[in-house]
Amino acid sequence: MRTIRAIAGARSLYPRAVLLNTKSYFSAARSASVSIPGVNATVVKRTYFPFYFSLGSRSYTSRPGYPREGNVEMEEIEHRIVNVNGINMHVAEKGKGPVILFLHGFPELWYSWRHQITAFASLGYQAVAPDLCGYGDTDAPDAASSYTVLNVVGDLVALLDVVAPEQDKVFVVGHDWGALIAWWLCLVRPDRVKALVNMSVVFSPRNPKRKPLESLRAFYGDDYYICRFQAPGEIEAEFAELGFERVLKGFLTYRNPGPLLLPKGKYFGQPDTPISLPPNWLSEEDVKYYISQYEKKGFTGGLNYYRNIDLNWELTAPWTGSQVKVPVKFIVGDQDLTYNAPGTKDYIQKGGLKRDVPFLEQVVVMEGVAHFLHEEKPDEINKHMTSSRSSNLLTI
Repeated sequence: MRTIRAIAGARSLYPRAVLLNTKSYFSAARSASVSIPGVNATVVKRTYFPFYFSLGSRSYTSRPGYPREGNVEMEEIEHRIVNVNGINMHVAEKGKGPVILFLHGFPELWYSWRHQITAFASLGYQAVAPDLCGYGDTDAPDAASSYTVLNVVGDLVALLDVVAPEQDKVFVVGHDWGALIAWWLCLVRPDRVKALVNMSVVFSPRNPKRKPLESLRAFYGDDYYICRFQAPGEIEAEFAELGFERVLKGFLTYRNPGPLLLPKGKYFGQPDTPISLPPNWLSEEDVKYYISQYEKKGFTGGLNYYRNIDLNWELTAPWTGSQVKVPVKFIVGDQDLTYNAPGTKDYIQKGGLKRDVPFLEQVVVMEGVAHFLHEEKPDEINKHMTSSRSSNLLTI
């Protein structure tokens, strides 16, 4: 049903003025000056359309029992359930002011942004970090096709109408699958995004000549993790044998810059070999919280994002050749497997990313840092998010 809704509602991902091309909607276009108070108070003037996606009924529920880490900052994070786009979405929030929307990846949760939530709330922002569809306390529809990029972007547009009803545009920060979703949010609804900080997953322009899964399988083989994730239930059964703790620790501590291969029964070391946690950024308490959430629904919701790679390719054909036209900063670790994927460095360094993201302000490559950079180096990431090289471009 969500797939049908995504296809039928694809027009709603555009500003209505663009779709209908009527004078009444174009006359609503207006210029606005936006800035980030206290952080590089540079002003950018942009034209946008104040159109809001219809949400329908909204429900709010208090959600006690989230991790507090024994400090006041975590205790002040508020949790609620919001009805958006046909699902109930769990949202963690803190602070008042301009909204920053934080989008997590796999196998993460809202919790992976805990350092950024508290830091930016203290700077005068409203930090908003949802559990994306299929994760944590957000609904997990049964159909794999409910997790396309159009579905998830639709969820986020509806969420913004709840958490930022008076803000035409918000700041967006993404990592891993959250970064991919953020790229598409900017492609299809640039009218809702002030600026984007994306991490780990570089923008990937659509190749109309070849489906992505076919390319990945040809290049990396059947043991490549994305290929291994495709058969519904198969990898879930293998993960069940390993146990939530080992699987989560295996993913979260992965630091090999090479491709992630998961040959059956031969990943994350031997079952009886302990996986050491990095003492400076990932604790046993952190892992326990992740485990407690994944025990509720398992991994299927998160894996369904990977199972829609080819369907996303089909659904997004109208955007072939489109550019991301919002201010962007991209941050990646030099030990990240995504940065070391064939062709990625050349794409970034030889002008491909700038061509496809013309308002790209800066690319930051962090030395000695792996995939989960916002958790591994939260202070450095927060500084990068609040700095700008140029005097005429607004960034977070």
